[in-house]
Amino acid sequence: MGINIVEKIDNNIKVRHVLLSVSDKSGLDEFIPKLLKTNPGVKIFSTGGTYNKIKEILGKKALECLTQVSDYTGQPETQGGLVKTLDFKIYLGLLTETYNSSHRENMKRTGALPIDMVVVNLYPFKDTISKQGVTVEQARGNIDIGGPCMIRASAKNFLRVAPVVDPSDYEMIVSEMEANDGMISLELRYSLAQKAFKYTADYDLMIAGFLNSRSVEDARVCYSILS
Repeated sequence: MGINIVEKIDNNIKVRHVLLSVSDKSGLDEFIPKLLKTNPGVKIFSTGGTYNKIKEILGKKALECLTQVSDYTGQPETQGGLVKTLDFKIYLGLLTETYNSSHRENMKRTGALPIDMVVVNLYPFKDTISKQGVTVEQARGNIDIGGPCMIRASAKNFLRVAPVVDPSDYEMIVSEMEANDGMISLELRYSLAQKAFKYTADYDLMIAGFLNSRSVEDARVCYSILS
C-alpha cells in the first residue's frame, strides 16, 4: 500500500480545535484567554490536571469551549491516567489531510474533528531521575507515551497542524494569530515541527541513557517477580 502524496495544502490554517495536555502548566493563565480572544469560537480538548487548570482559568466560560478528551472519545481514562489520548478519533484529527477525500470520509464516519493545534509537554522524566535514590520503577512510571505520540503526529502533519511543546512560544504564536485573523502560517507550523521532533528525540535519549546506566538487577529489586 503506497503512502499519501500531498499536492495541495493551505498556507494559513484557522485554529478552531486545540488539544491541550501539559505537565508544565506555566503560561496557561495568559495563553488560554488570549487564544479565546483571538478565536472566540475555538474548542479546547484536554485531560486530567490540564483540564482542571483550564477550567479554573476560564471559570463559567469553560462550559462553552472546554471538553474532556474522554467525553470526546467516549473512552474513560484508565486508572492512574495510563491511557488518556491514545484513541483512533484523536489520531484521525491529528493526521488527516485537508484535501484527501478518503480522510474526510473517515472523519465523517467516526465523528472526529480536525485538530489544528496540539499543546503538549511531557512527564518530568529529567526531574525524576535527578532525585537522590530514584528507583527504576519510579523512572519507568514517568515515561510518557501518549504525549510523544501526539507531538510526533502533529509535527508530522505540519501541513495542517501546529505542534507546540514549549511554553516560551505561546506569546509568539498568539502574536501571529492576532496579526493573521486567527490563523497560523506554514512557516510557523514548520518551525514548530522542527522543535517538536528535537524535543521528543532528546526525551527518548534521556530515557535510553538512564536505562543503560542501570542493570537488570536494579530493576529486579523494585518488584516481586513471579516464576
